[in-house]
Amino acid sequence: MLFQGFLNLNKPFDWTSHDCVARVRKLLRLKRVGHAGTLDPAATGVLPIAFGKATRLLQYLPENKAYKATIRLGVRTTTDDLQGEIINSQACGELSLAQVKTALSKFQGKIEQIPPSYSAIQVDGKRLYDLARQGKTVEVPVRTVEIFHIEILDWRQGDFPELDVTIACGSGTYIRAIARDLGEILQTGGTLAALIRTESSGFHLTDSLTLTDLETQLQAGTFQPISPDTPLQHLSSVTLPLTSAQKWCQGQRISLTVDVSGIVRVYDEETRFLGIGELQNEALIPQMVFEPIS
Repeated sequence: MLFQGFLNLNKPFDWTSHDCVARVRKLLRLKRVGHAGTLDPAATGVLPIAFGKATRLLQYLPENKAYKATIRLGVRTTTDDLQGEIINSQACGELSLAQVKTALSKFQGKIEQIPPSYSAIQVDGKRLYDLARQGKTVEVPVRTVEIFHIEILDWRQGDFPELDVTIACGSGTYIRAIARDLGEILQTGGTLAALIRTESSGFHLTDSLTLTDLETQLQAGTFQPISPDTPLQHLSSVTLPLTSAQKWCQGQRISLTVDVSGIVRVYDEETRFLGIGELQNEALIPQMVFEPIS
């Protein structure tokens, strides 16, 4: 069977996002497989996977993400998580939850963030983690990211206290950097101890499948990909009559006057998802034709 659509994968611990794509590619026996929103090997949770023609829809997925993170204070590491070498360790049992709450409030809204030196960001065409492993120090560009919501779930007092938080944020946010910067504000040091992505690109952890689930369903013949347009509900939609739909699928502009603008989902009268278009100056321009009409 030729699969087209999405998989809401629950990425296992210690797997890279590339490892997951390779495994899905093998299980589905497809070459065209891709993912949205890279997850670090030490993180688990939602990793959206696209296959077949749906890989061309990855760029249109919503960007917002949500996480559950555990931050350990009193420790600094080279990678800003527990996978790196410890740079400094100092007990801070006197730290109070009130102090942490005050410091954490500084991470609400749009903030300036320096990505971890061990990250996939490129500087002069080279990945930061490759440069870091070579012992090279480079200036990492500051970026603006947005934190929509951050809430403390639990606080565990001790020499190296830990707090569990939920974070809803925009694209490009590094949770490891939040852990590091929180430690700097508190003057204790901080590092990420655990991370689960609970939401990404419109997919939720509660609806995800593990690789074992996927393999089991494939063997039983029960696997059903997520429809290509399901994670695109944040986009407005337009419906075309048959003649116009055929012309649009052939790459032609279609005159269209509607109350929406920008990138939209396109359907025909039979509610078939045709692809992605852009509305400009009362014309619907094809951007990605998913299902042509013969």
